[in-house]
Amino acid sequence: METKISTSELVPFIIMVIMEGCTIALTIFAKTSITNGMSPFVFIVYTNALATIILFPSSFLLNHQNLNRKEKPLFTFSLFMRFLLLGFTGITMTQTLLFLGLSYSSPILVCAMSHLIPTFNFLLNIIHRKVELNLKNSSIQVQMIGIMVSIFGAIIAEFFKGPLIRPSSHHLKHTKQLFIFSSTPEFWVFGGILLAAASFSVSIANFIQKETVKQYPEPMKMVSYYTLLGMILSAIVSCIFESDVNAWKLKHNMELILIVLTAIFGGVIRPNVQVWLSRMKGPLYVPQFKPFGIAFATTFGVCFFPNSLHYGSVIGASVIGMGYYTILYGEFKGDEDEKNYDESSDSLDKKIPLLQEKMEEV
Repeated sequence: METKISTSELVPFIIMVIMEGCTIALTIFAKTSITNGMSPFVFIVYTNALATIILFPSSFLLNHQNLNRKEKPLFTFSLFMRFLLLGFTGITMTQTLLFLGLSYSSPILVCAMSHLIPTFNFLLNIIHRKVELNLKNSSIQVQMIGIMVSIFGAIIAEFFKGPLIRPSSHHLKHTKQLFIFSSTPEFWVFGGILLAAASFSVSIANFIQKETVKQYPEPMKMVSYYTLLGMILSAIVSCIFESDVNAWKLKHNMELILIVLTAIFGGVIRPNVQVWLSRMKGPLYVPQFKPFGIAFATTFGVCFFPNSLHYGSVIGASVIGMGYYTILYGEFKGDEDEKNYDESSDSLDKKIPLLQEKMEEV
């Protein structure tokens, strides 16, 4: 029995760690292709087009059995508008800002700024009054501390570079590398701003998605619809900002491989695995693995990319990671407090009728 329990805990853990490592590896791959001349606008369109082709049949096949068991949700115009908004915020805006930010920075800054998503989630929930800003509440206090730590870490990662962790020799500086990790330092701050904006866009998409799932409780089909709409919107944006017709031609086999891998992993495998593990382990299980990306980015940068990684980036990313975990702990604490309150309320409701019966007997 103990072996079964340990296996059920170990397998999801290994899967999530591998997924974070693959995400960082693909980010380095994308950084290399964009630096070598691939248009980020074209990359977004091709990736989402391929993801849509794979997602649509797979999502409908997976949901076919469920549709026989329960009533099919209605596809209304208001639902279409929600999908359109999700496509714009979750695909077009997020990915455009993300890959433009990556072109000006490095994978570790991408990883660091993505940890600001819980901060923006909390602020959006406060603005829309989904969460009451009660500073006497211990879970709110913990989340506020986490937000301040995350913002402090983001400032460090943005403005403090520091010395190189692994400076290379003069010979290695002029040796051409197969993959590229970091960009020109002059645009580092601009890249960080774009990446922070991408995280804010993800938070907006998450907020819309939570409300949309209530109307359309089929997450993978929902992802299919808004990926298709996001691809169409991205194509319109690409036509506006990418005037060079030759940019649509893939120049290297690496670009094609990157598009296929990103579409399969980022568009199909990762969302399906995240939905599966969230249902099995709870909504806070998947997010707790995100800081593993910082460890992977640091390891890859130190081991394979000399003269690319600075102490400031690693320190800033680590501080953001601590703030990220603090916010998650605050959310977990809030959920636990709410469960305890509900349980005490239920037990009180059960005791009141018994007391009334005893009083009537007396």
